[in-house]
Amino acid sequence: MILISKQQIDSFLHFITSHETFIIVGHKEPDGDCISSSLGVSFILSKKQKNFIMLNAGPFKRTEIKNYAPLFKNSLPFMTKDERDATGLIIVDCSEFSRLGEIDGDLKGFDTFIIDHHKTASVPDGAESIIDPTSPAAACLVQQLFEALVGLPSREEAHTLFFGMATDTGFFRYLNANDAEVFRLAANLTENGAVPRQIYQEMTGGKQWNTRKLLGILLDRAERYCNGKLVLSYEKIEDTKKYGQGGRDTDAFYTLMLATEGVEAVVFLRQESDFNCTAGFRSKTNCDVSAIAAKFGGGGHKNASGASIEGIIENLIPAIIKEFSKVL
Repeated sequence: MILISKQQIDSFLHFITSHETFIIVGHKEPDGDCISSSLGVSFILSKKQKNFIMLNAGPFKRTEIKNYAPLFKNSLPFMTKDERDATGLIIVDCSEFSRLGEIDGDLKGFDTFIIDHHKTASVPDGAESIIDPTSPAAACLVQQLFEALVGLPSREEAHTLFFGMATDTGFFRYLNANDAEVFRLAANLTENGAVPRQIYQEMTGGKQWNTRKLLGILLDRAERYCNGKLVLSYEKIEDTKKYGQGGRDTDAFYTLMLATEGVEAVVFLRQESDFNCTAGFRSKTNCDVSAIAAKFGGGGHKNASGASIEGIIENLIPAIIKEFSKVL
């Protein structure tokens, strides 16, 4: 991980001093890093005595983030032209407007600053940014900005930032030899009140019984391809109707499958509607799933990416296998 530069810190400071009001927004179907990054930016703005609103299209499906849902709105309040001109838009944990989802109101046209860490990130015209794919979590970037511009976090702030860091690092399981700075950032947070044991319980506990039953179905449907290097499973619309959308635990599915001998990559497909699927791609060290996700209109990290794809599961499976067969 490469630490952000003084120039990047100064650029963000100039952005927040140039506006009095802010909109903070992260990607649709938020995860812990998205929520943590949004809140982390709000902590900075509060210390700088700036007004802000936090937006997110949701849905807040993940068990560990449901308690944060009331802090976010999904509609932009009416603004006059002068009010829009005085407002800064801060996008966290993504860079594309399409990834923000269905938010009521036009988010384009604001002065924009992006804080992101995805390999496939791209900056809209005119936006400023801190985009660093070497950072394992957007929360790590926000923490550096907080410490540089505000100082030491409170216990609540440390807890929130640690939560985001822990989410995207798989509680530090996905880090590499060059990620020592992440542990230094984590140490700063624990020294200021973050409790790793408590945060781990928040991330992994409280799963609904239906998620255990659905996990069993996903395991039963899982098939291997590409000489056993790829595992793929799927969820049908009728599964969603039966077991609900809340607390889905695909992370456990990815973990179990990637721990299987010979498996290099895992795909999970979910039929969201009659004409659309979402896809999750995970891999071990060498397989770049962000490149494959990009072929289907998605993106993300080298070892963790996703996409929203038009089509049905039966037709998408052969197309996805074809792309993986080129690299596995």
